[in-house]
Amino acid sequence: MDVTTNLSITQNDPASLDVDAVIIGTVPGLQLASGAAGVDQALEGRLVEALKAVGATGKAGEVVKLPTLGAITAPVIVAAGLGEDADGEALRRAAGAAVRALAGTGRVALALPAESAEAAGDVATGALLGNYGFTRYRTGEQTEPVGELILVTGSDATAAVERAETLATSITLVRDLVNTPPSHLSPEDLADVAEKVAHESGLQVEVLDEKALVDAGYGGIVGVGQGSVNPPRLVRLAYSHPQATKTVVFVGKGITFDTGGLSLKPADSMDWMKSDMGGAAAVLGSLQSIAALKPRVNVIGYLTIAENMPSGTAQRPSDVITIYGGKTVEVLNTDAEGRLVMADALVRSAEDAPDLLVDVATLTGAQLVALGTRTTGIMANSDEVREGVVAAAGRAGEASWGMPLPEELRKGLDSPVADIANISSDRWGGMLTAGVFLKEFVPDGVRWAHLDIAGPSFHKGEPYGYTPKGGTGAATRTLVQIAEDVAAGLL
Repeated sequence: MDVTTNLSITQNDPASLDVDAVIIGTVPGLQLASGAAGVDQALEGRLVEALKAVGATGKAGEVVKLPTLGAITAPVIVAAGLGEDADGEALRRAAGAAVRALAGTGRVALALPAESAEAAGDVATGALLGNYGFTRYRTGEQTEPVGELILVTGSDATAAVERAETLATSITLVRDLVNTPPSHLSPEDLADVAEKVAHESGLQVEVLDEKALVDAGYGGIVGVGQGSVNPPRLVRLAYSHPQATKTVVFVGKGITFDTGGLSLKPADSMDWMKSDMGGAAAVLGSLQSIAALKPRVNVIGYLTIAENMPSGTAQRPSDVITIYGGKTVEVLNTDAEGRLVMADALVRSAEDAPDLLVDVATLTGAQLVALGTRTTGIMANSDEVREGVVAAAGRAGEASWGMPLPEELRKGLDSPVADIANISSDRWGGMLTAGVFLKEFVPDGVRWAHLDIAGPSFHKGEPYGYTPKGGTGAATRTLVQIAEDVAAGLL
């Protein structure tokens, strides 16, 4: 689960590099982006003319291949459209799309705009993420990813590129976990992967098995997992910095497969529910990167892991469970299970005395209805925290939108037999209601944010930019950025 692509840096003219393809950038109006001058000069200034002849426009997402006929060392030029706003995300997407289009190629030079170290890091991130493929369960010949990437830059970008490689390694881990079928990723399997990553990264790790969860009173995780032959787990990971003065806690939903339990999902809503552990995977991936990047902050991550299955031992609609700490919940719908496993860890986080608590989950179908498949919904118990987390996501390059937690939605969660019900009697505002439920379990006085990544975590359509079909690694970069922002006093 590591990025195996060899990526190096050069300041040499891309036209002279011994590679199989050179990637350049274009912008609308069909102009060449910076980085392409050497290639254009080698073609005697006729590159734009040649690209026009094959229909290039420079629009975002466009990838056009052009034979060089020996004008430069590489036999192929690939023009990647940057669009009108050639910002960091545009660079990442263009690099990813172009590299993906070159799958099976041996050596590729990236001559996209990368004059600054920051831009070089963006190009490297997009290229590495675009070079991803998940073929573990395929037999026969497979198209290999690009074998070697050479980044052309005019600056000392070593640190930025190393950061890109660190993040790409973690996002690859997250994507691999989300793409792994539930037949090969039970709660115990996911906990084992977390232990392995922790030992390799120098993280502290604690794993509670089903007996320890029952004994300690983790009623949410136990209740959701009791219908499966694969028992639940709670994993606690910890990164410590010797000079840290603040602590961040991340909580990730880790349902390795979600049938809906006795409140069974329809078949067309179930076939991609192997992705319902995307939040826990993102927490694991972010801790792996944080351990490598070493920001001056303490970070603790909880992976709340269970498999939600129907059986004779499964929890029933109208059951009452007791969450860690003593609050009771009437389970009216067993398919609203993510909030139950996360409630246990939110309460447990009080023992870590966090300065900031952030949970991340593929929590509600309502998130897709409200914000679509690419935009994370962010809720919080203060405007300041919500705006700070949205800003962190933006700097990390992940689309998000701040959402409210209206107080009037709490009444819909009233239960006649327990402290709270797990779903509302009102069908509207489901994403917000789920956030209101979670808020009930946030320790008093703790700043908290909730990220709903139900849509962004798993891409069912065709690949775009650096985003593949299947697991995306959503929220991993945002969580890393949050930790760095807390270390820097920005959040």
